[in-house]
Amino acid sequence: MGFIDDNLMSGERIIYRTRIHWSIFIMPAILTVAVLSAFGGKPILKILGVFCVLVGMPWLIMAFISYKTSEFAVTNKRVLIKIGLIRRESLETLLQKVEGIHVEQGIIGRIFDYGTIIVKGTGGTSNPFNTIQAPFEFRKKVQEQVEVSLGQNQTAVVGTAPQAFCTQCGAGLQAGGNFCSKCGKPAA
Repeated sequence: MGFIDDNLMSGERIIYRTRIHWSIFIMPAILTVAVLSAFGGKPILKILGVFCVLVGMPWLIMAFISYKTSEFAVTNKRVLIKIGLIRRESLETLLQKVEGIHVEQGIIGRIFDYGTIIVKGTGGTSNPFNTIQAPFEFRKKVQEQVEVSLGQNQTAVVGTAPQAFCTQCGAGLQAGGNFCSKCGKPAA
């Protein structure tokens, strides 16, 4: 059970999940391998190896923590994103409040299918999330759920009778009523 599973509303179900892409391990792994090759040679290589240990191992550990603690999901009601363990950042946006999802992807990202998504909500908010696995699939699932959500809302509105209002005081009239319950004037 993760953050997303623990924070679902009643009747909410997960449609799509993704995570941070494995490519975040490449540079820390290169530094760590450099450490293994540097300890057998000249003194300058040993100094370089110590430097790589001091930088590479914490970087690798931070990448692992980021990989394990980041969650991205689309539900039938919201977009849910949580990143971080100690310093946590979360985004919970209702589907009706999502204006768009922008995807940025470089050439390496296209080859290995990862990129940055920027979730744009109403009110001008935009939240970027980097190195997301299959960002176009995530965007597609959000768009599909927004369409489903809009379709359900339009059906609900179309199925209800139009509300009549009193011409004198503006209060809503009850269906089939001849007089306004607020001011007592006859319904027009």
